[in-house]
Amino acid sequence: MPDLDKRQQDILALTRELLTRLEREDLTELSVTRGEIRVRVRRDDRGVARVVAADATGERALPERRDEGADEVDAGVIEVKAPLTGVFYRSGSPQSPPYVQAGATVTVGQVIGLIEAMKLFNEIRSTAAGRVRRVLVETGQFVRAQSPLLEVEPL
Repeated sequence: MPDLDKRQQDILALTRELLTRLEREDLTELSVTRGEIRVRVRRDDRGVARVVAADATGERALPERRDEGADEVDAGVIEVKAPLTGVFYRSGSPQSPPYVQAGATVTVGQVIGLIEAMKLFNEIRSTAAGRVRRVLVETGQFVRAQSPLLEVEPL
């Protein structure tokens, strides 16, 4: 697991617990506060889980990234999708820069992130080549298999 501080580990553990309950109990939203950490998970109308974590100041630790209308993909833009379900990480550790950013060029097979599933970290590789138009998920966000991760404009 990438090096996480105690607070990040607590948020991740609480998030996993809530996501498991959300799935098992077929709920649409759960929210829990433990000490100064508050985590909320909710499922949108497409079944995609969103995670929001905050401390006592209200600062978002795991921000939501999908904009309203993000489902509309321009013609010619390719979505790189998650090959499996799990928690997405944009970099190999909290101190490392993200594998890809908006505006960067990616090649087929290039590592674009990690997905933690069943306590294993899986390298996620781009299935398209071109310029990254948008990164649709952030570190710590739960993704389902076939959820879009990036939008790539072919060159």
